[in-house]
Amino acid sequence: MTAPALLLDVQHLTVSFGGASNAVDDVSFEIIPGETLGMVGESGSGKSVTAFSILRLLPPPGRIVAGRIWFDGRDLMAVPEREMRQVRGSAISLVFQEPMAALNPVMRVGDQIAEAMTVHGGTTRAEARARAVELLDAVHIPDAARRVRDYPHQLSGGMRQRVMIAIALACRPRLVIADEPTTALDVTIQAQVLDLLRELKARYNLALLLVTHDFGVIAQMADRVAVMSQGRIVEHGAVREILRHPTHAYTNRLLAAVPGRS
Repeated sequence: MTAPALLLDVQHLTVSFGGASNAVDDVSFEIIPGETLGMVGESGSGKSVTAFSILRLLPPPGRIVAGRIWFDGRDLMAVPEREMRQVRGSAISLVFQEPMAALNPVMRVGDQIAEAMTVHGGTTRAEARARAVELLDAVHIPDAARRVRDYPHQLSGGMRQRVMIAIALACRPRLVIADEPTTALDVTIQAQVLDLLRELKARYNLALLLVTHDFGVIAQMADRVAVMSQGRIVEHGAVREILRHPTHAYTNRLLAAVPGRS
């Protein structure tokens, strides 16, 4: 049986912010179409920096000092910035941790979804507005045709995160990067958002890079997991295998923090 072609192939990625040690140090991993890779680690472990490096969205003075990032056969390190702006949102999209910070507070949520399509997808305004309602419905926001005219402050935290997911899906990307997508939500809403991501992943055949500090989320959502500590991947493999037989002390400490796990 032929192995599926890689959708994302990150090799020896090293990122520096100018300090004595690298924020990300010689990190390699891959994702195949339709797969969920969980990237787990404590705050400051390098997982979010790794995710933002894929999109070349590192805040200054951060810079990639070594490594290669291949997406769907293209070397993203060699793509001009103008082309990279098209990759972001249309081929690879990002769900932020804090939707209230990521959403424009003075712009209706439907217009924000539509804008993603008109910028990246060559869609007319009328088509984009109609699709915005469809997407709000797809992410289970009730009365989508009315809520499309709401501003972010009129929505609950869970609904705002659903809007962020709708924006991420607007141009039918092949890869979605979700950076701590449930951190700011209460436990019940967290579960609903994770169920939604799982449902949409299956419906649209998405690949998902799920960045989190919570191994419980990884256990629910991921096919494989990369455990990050101090800028390096210390353990990498199938979720089921690592849950049963973790080999690194840091992985064991993360697993010990999962409620209900003895």
